[in-house]
Amino acid sequence: MSVRELSASPNMAAMFARAGAALIPGASRLPFVSGGAREIPDLTLALDDVAIDPDRLARYDRVCGFSLSDSVPATYPHILAFPLHLALMTNGSFPLPPIGLVHIANRITHHRRLRIGERLALRVWATGIEPHPRGRQFSIRTEARVADELVWEEASTNLRRGQGGGGGDAGPRGQHHRETGSLEPVATWALPGDLGRRYGSVSGDLNPIHLHPLGARPFGFRSAIAHGMWTKARCLAALAPGLPERFTLEVEFRKPILLPSTVEFLEAPRDGGIRFAVREAARGTPHLDGDWA
Repeated sequence: MSVRELSASPNMAAMFARAGAALIPGASRLPFVSGGAREIPDLTLALDDVAIDPDRLARYDRVCGFSLSDSVPATYPHILAFPLHLALMTNGSFPLPPIGLVHIANRITHHRRLRIGERLALRVWATGIEPHPRGRQFSIRTEARVADELVWEEASTNLRRGQGGGGGDAGPRGQHHRETGSLEPVATWALPGDLGRRYGSVSGDLNPIHLHPLGARPFGFRSAIAHGMWTKARCLAALAPGLPERFTLEVEFRKPILLPSTVEFLEAPRDGGIRFAVREAARGTPHLDGDWA
């Protein structure tokens, strides 16, 4: 596998411009625009000596509902790696344009507690494209190390709707759509209309579908939708007091959360962990199903 070492975090504005260019008919034929290739490139992007900014971490904690501390939430390395995710997906050798992809699942394994002051080495690559009943899916894999120690890893699964598909489970694992009736609501969260802009400003994920109704309507939504990784982080904040130092937190994203919205957080114990979910408060529309173990 080819490894490309980066000397600095990629320019987010330039990458979002390239992502938008992929929507122009015929643009995928240009060598610097993604969407024209057939296979996932055999490429790893690497960024060493990544610092954890205390001010950014505090803003992230506030918007996601974590208590302020010098410990780093298990979802936080995702936003440190997000520029590498976007750089990979906007690379001219990538077969699918990033705008229009649907984030359908995310699995994080947190090997030990991370603290402010530690420097991370990040590695990001994509798995091959697989069939899905609604299109095609692939995962972006991320590893974070401190020195030579693997401290954190993630698999983030995305769906490209249409264009073939067939076969496969209804989700990347086909397991979360089960036994949710026993979950009990333990909290209600009122999500404001500007939540996508607030999370986007700290995470760097400025996909227009999350920022404003005008950006969401071309994709079929009447209003902006919440970031899936905000929803996962908010669940983690609710679960955090009971989590051990090492754990795996896995979720499937179901129906998007239209903003503003009021949702319920539900949970139930299971052997060796907890099942949890996020549902619309009024009608019970499923937004997220998850497990930690």
